[in-house]
Amino acid sequence: MSSSTPGKSSKADRTGASGATGRTGKTVPERTTATEAGAKTGGKSATKAAAKTPTKSATKSATKSATKAAAKTPTESATKAAAKPAAKSAPARKASATAAAAKAPAPRKAPKAESHLAMVRRARRINRELAEVYPYAHPELDFRNPFELLVATVLSAQTTDLRVNQTTPALFAAYPTPEDMAAAVPEEMEEIIRPTGFFRAKTKSLLGLSAALRDEFGGEVPGRLEDLVKLPGVGRKTANVVLGNAFGVPGITVDTHFGRLVRRWKWTDEEDPVKVESVVAGIFPKSEWTMLSHRVVFHGRRICHARKPACGACPIAPLCPSYGEGETDPDKARKLLKYEMGGRPGQRLSPPADYPGKPAPALGEG
Repeated sequence: MSSSTPGKSSKADRTGASGATGRTGKTVPERTTATEAGAKTGGKSATKAAAKTPTKSATKSATKSATKAAAKTPTESATKAAAKPAAKSAPARKASATAAAAKAPAPRKAPKAESHLAMVRRARRINRELAEVYPYAHPELDFRNPFELLVATVLSAQTTDLRVNQTTPALFAAYPTPEDMAAAVPEEMEEIIRPTGFFRAKTKSLLGLSAALRDEFGGEVPGRLEDLVKLPGVGRKTANVVLGNAFGVPGITVDTHFGRLVRRWKWTDEEDPVKVESVVAGIFPKSEWTMLSHRVVFHGRRICHARKPACGACPIAPLCPSYGEGETDPDKARKLLKYEMGGRPGQRLSPPADYPGKPAPALGEG
């Protein structure tokens, strides 16, 4: 029986202890046994292998394929295809609208307010232009003396100068003087002047003014405005016509044509003839009043008509702020011209020698 010596360890003890403590006394890692190594290796391999098993791979592939296939189903594809144009349509419309807006003309700016001085200059230029267009402008009533002009002007209310000119030859043949006319039988005079319209009222006026001329002025037509307007049927317009054309006294004749044109030309916006006369008299020198009246009336009757102005054939279109109210096409506008401007007879049966048009036909001739 053997016994160990105290303080010493056996070889076996040292060998067994060396697994835990080295000869230097430091601890060393334990050696992994084959079993444990196999267990570790096997465990990791098994886990990795399991992660890559055909079942999970197939599931993952199938899931992806199914998802892609589902995303590309005919219904959704059609929806996407339909949605794309719709999504693009809004920007496309916006781009088209932008392009259209770029091509469209810019809104016309409101014209600047015209100063009074600028208006006066433009008005006087219009008068000069009209003087070149109508150098032969004249009163379009046939007359041989102040009495005939006075009677013809009274008859011209609410009718044309042409109809008056066709009527007065018979009237003056029957009643050549104020004394003769004052003594006329009303019914006989009415029958003569019937073509001019309102013949009863006009007969009353002619009988009254003839009697006044006979009794108050010695059978002569007075040459003063204040005397003329006292005669039956005579207003400022008639008085200015007589004064300007029979006596050479400047006057502005505001008839329907004159009033219409000066408002279109923005000389004034007044409607009352007396106010229109006052405004226009302040724009032009007195020496121009009578001829200005003739030119404006000529233009109103031939080109600047009430219902359909011939804007495209108007020689003063660049000066007119109302250009475009009528026909602007040159060819169509030329067809709207009247009297000598349109190649037709004027209104006078006995026009002045310098009149370029043809004389009007007598009553019943055309």
